[in-house]
Formats: sequence, structure tokens, C-alpha cells
Amino acid sequence: MRKLFLGILLCSSLFSVAQHTIIYCGRLVDVKAGQLLKEMSIVVDGNTITDVVKGYAAAGPNDKVIDLKTRTVMPGLIDAHVHMEHETSPNRFEQEFKLNKADIAFLSVGYAEKTLLEGFTTVRDLGGSGVNISLRNAINKGLVKGPRIYTAGRLLSSTGGHGDPTNGLREDLVGDPGPEEGVVNGVDECRKAVRMRYKEGSDLIKITATGGVLSLEKDGAGAQFSEEEIRTIVQTAKDYGMRVAAHAHGAEGIKRAIRAGVNSIEHGTYMDDEAIALFKQYNVWYVPTIIAGKSVADSALKPGYFPAIIAAKARTVGPLIQGTFARAYKAGVKIAFGTDAGVYAHGKNWMEFVYMNEAGMPAIEAIKCATMSAADLIGVGDKLGSIEKGKLADIVAVEGDPTADIKMMGRMKFVMKDGMVYKNE
Repeated sequence: MRKLFLGILLCSSLFSVAQHTIIYCGRLVDVKAGQLLKEMSIVVDGNTITDVVKGYAAAGPNDKVIDLKTRTVMPGLIDAHVHMEHETSPNRFEQEFKLNKADIAFLSVGYAEKTLLEGFTTVRDLGGSGVNISLRNAINKGLVKGPRIYTAGRLLSSTGGHGDPTNGLREDLVGDPGPEEGVVNGVDECRKAVRMRYKEGSDLIKITATGGVLSLEKDGAGAQFSEEEIRTIVQTAKDYGMRVAAHAHGAEGIKRAIRAGVNSIEHGTYMDDEAIALFKQYNVWYVPTIIAGKSVADSALKPGYFPAIIAAKARTVGPLIQGTFARAYKAGVKIAFGTDAGVYAHGKNWMEFVYMNEAGMPAIEAIKCATMSAADLIGVGDKLGSIEKGKLADIVAVEGDPTADIKMMGRMKFVMKDGMVYKNE
């Protein structure tokens, strides 16, 4: 009798909870086929998509229904180039001397939640102080709200290069930061720095293959690593199961990085025809960050926003990236969505879609860049990037039809990450 009672109680508890979550989609973006499907249903169990069916599936008495019949539904968006620790401001360099890591961490929590609520359920963080690793861990543990983060931790730079944190400081503060701070010279230091990033918990490696804009160095485009050094970084990263992203503006640095085996080139401003051919030959991804270029160029027009040496580079380099993107796209280079969030205000990532579309990429292809393509770049295409049976339930929805008006990507109304709803307007 007691066993019978326990059996009845167990069955009762099983039927008292929702069996499935069914999402009714007025329009569903099929990124694999590159088309918009109408009147579809997505079935979610836990954190996994268990079915995608035509029409509005009948719901059982214990099923939860989410009605998005007036929305356009798509996979959770992926931004493959962000910096979750900081955000642009006219006192950015002053903050370097005032903020402790705890201060940076508290700020990053707000940036992370803002990013998630705009529909970016996954990001690739390409450089910070190491707080980005702790932020990733806190999100994974459910302690704070934010996107799924794959982070490079600290980036790698040559002495005096774009990522050298002592550029522009007075003589007694310069010193030699070394591999611990990501400043490396020669193959031995390059190898050691990659191993240190692995030890610290980085998911991938980021290098500054050329000069950059927002650093206190005069050259924003020159090559700053030898090909041998980059090849050592790539091989060591590969040994530890990590991919390599290369910040690169100038053509020579782009070509060295591609030949040495990096997985992606970020920005790519001055790529020439030879570089475009190498992108295709080596099957390397291009992450444009158009919004970053436009943002820094705009900020450079504000008196005192940047130091003079940065403002000059921003006015020169920034406006060029959209044109570079257009050339790369027309040439058939593989493109993944990335914005350099932090260089502009977090939460405006969606504007990159508008700039990509302006430069000639159809809206549905731009959405593919921020879903399936970005997932493949990161190495998580088996579980993210499309709405398919067996993949993680990262599902978002916008108002209107973004394939007809790309600005609808800025009207995010529903966000589900890992089967949990974070926004439903």
C-alpha cells in the first residue's frame, strides 16, 4: 500500500509541472536556408530545442505557451568582438589610474545585462584585465545576468604595441610589463604568454598584430609582430585547444597574421587585394566592427574627448571600415558579426546590422553573420547559431520584419538564453 501511495504521489508531481515550452512564431528566421518562415512553433524542454514544426502546435494541459505571433523570431544573437569591462567616455584614461578591479567588475555586470537584454545571448570578449574571466564564471554560475561569454582574458601585444598598457606614461611608470601583462617579444615570451592565458582560464587568444586607434602610440596600422612570433602563438594556442583572433588594421600585419594561421582578423581596415586573396585561401574569418570605426570618428570631433594623438588616428582610420567591409563582402570573404562594444556604448550592438546593410549586405545575410557564422567562428556551431532540434534554446524576437527594415533589430522584444526567459514584452 505504501509503495502504491508513493507511486501515485510521484506520478502526480510529474504531471503537475509543464511538459514543454512551446513558442509560437509569427515569422521565424531560418539562417541555414536564408529565408523567413511563417507560422512556426519551437518546442523547448529545459535548455534544449526539442522540435521545430510548421504551424502552431497544439499545447497540452501542462505545457507553457509563449505567443510571439506578432514577432520575428531568430536564434540568439552573437557578437564576436566585445570588451565587457569598459565603455567609452572622455575620462577613459583617467579611469585607468582610479578604478580597482572590483570597480571594473561592478561596471561590467551592468554592461553584461544590457547586452543580453538587447538579444545578444553570446559574446566573444577580446581583451581586458582578467575581470572578464571572472564575469564569465559569474554568469555561468547564475550569479549575474549576462550573455554566454568566451573570453581572451588579457590580450597579447609587443612592447610599445597597441596592447602595451604603459604606452604614453611617464618614464618611471613605463617599465617592462612582460608576458604576465601580455607584453611579449620573441618566440619564447609568446609561447609563455599563451600558456599563462590558458592557466588563467582564457577561452581563446587575442593578439594585436598591428597598431591601433585607441592607444597612445603614433602608428595605428604598422605591423607589430613578426610572422614567426604569430606562428608560435597560433601553434601554442592550438596545443591548448584555443583559437586566435588578430586585431589588425594595416595590410602587412593582416597578411602576416593570416599566413601564420590565425582564425580571424578584427577590423581589417587597410586590407588590399592580396590580403583578400589570403583570407579566401586560408579560410580566415573577417570581423569588421563598422560601428566602432564610426563611433571613434564621431567622438574624435568632440574637443577634448580623446588625447590629440588618438583623435588624429580616429579621424583617419574610423571612416574607412565600412568601405573595407563592402569590398570584402563583394569579394566573398567569410564574415562574422562583431562590433567592438565598449568602444561605443554597450547595448547599441544592433546598429552594426544597419551599417552592414547600408554597405550592400542583405538583412538576412547580416543576421546569419550574427548567428550561424559567429557560432562557427567561436567553435560552437554544434550547439548555437540556429534554431534546430538538439541545439541550446537561445531564442530572441524583434518587432516587425527585419528582413524588410533592418532597423527592427533595435527593437528587441523577447530574449531567451539557455531556456530561461530574460525579456518578454
